[in-house]
Amino acid sequence: MDTSCQENTGKRNSTTHDIAIVDDDQALRESLVWLLDSVGLEAAAFVDGDSFLASPHNWKVVLLDVRMPGLSGLQVQQQLADREASAAVIMMTGHGDVPMATQALKNGAFDFIEKPFNHQQLIDSLQEALAQTNQRHQSNLQHHELNQRFAALRPKEQQIITLVAQGMTSREIAEKMAISAKTVEVYRQRAMKALGANNLAELVRQAVALGLVSALPEA
Repeated sequence: MDTSCQENTGKRNSTTHDIAIVDDDQALRESLVWLLDSVGLEAAAFVDGDSFLASPHNWKVVLLDVRMPGLSGLQVQQQLADREASAAVIMMTGHGDVPMATQALKNGAFDFIEKPFNHQQLIDSLQEALAQTNQRHQSNLQHHELNQRFAALRPKEQQIITLVAQGMTSREIAEKMAISAKTVEVYRQRAMKALGANNLAELVRQAVALGLVSALPEA
C-alpha cells in the first residue's frame, strides 16, 4: 500500500466518514479505526498531514497527532483554520507534548488526549466534538435559510422589520415611511410569517441574527 495516500481501513464507503485520524503510527491508526467502528463511528485514516489536507472531504472531527514527519499537528491545525474548516480538532499527544497540546487549545482545538489514552475518554471526547460540530452546522444552515427568507422580502417589509427591531411603534414607522399605520401592520405581519417569527421577541432575535440591529449588552 502506498502510505502517502488515505488508507481504506473503514468498512463502509469513505465518503460517509465523519472522523479523520492523522497519525504516522500504522498500528495506532488501525486500532483506532477498529475501536471507533466498534461503537458505530466511521473513520478514515491518514499517514501524514499532507495526505489528509489533500482530501476534499468535509470532516466533522479530526484526531490529529502532534508530532509527525513532515507537517506537525500544529501546522495542520493552522492550515485547517486558514481554510475556515468547520471540523473539531482533537490532538493526540505523547507525554512530552503537553506544551504543544496547550498551544493547540489556544489555537482553537476542541481537546487533547495523552497517549496511551483511555478508550472511553477518547470516545466521550469524540462524541462531544461531533455533537458540537453538528450543532454548529445546524445553526449555520438555519442562519443561511433566515438570510434567504429576509432577502426574499419586499424592500418596505425589510425596512419595517428593521425599524420594529429598533423599537419603533407602528405609528412612528408610519410617520417615518409616509404610509398608514394599518399598512405598516399588514407589511409587518406578512414579513413575520415569511420569516417564521411567531411573536415580536422572536422577530427581534432574528433581526439581531441578521445583523440588522445590535444585540443588547448583557446585564
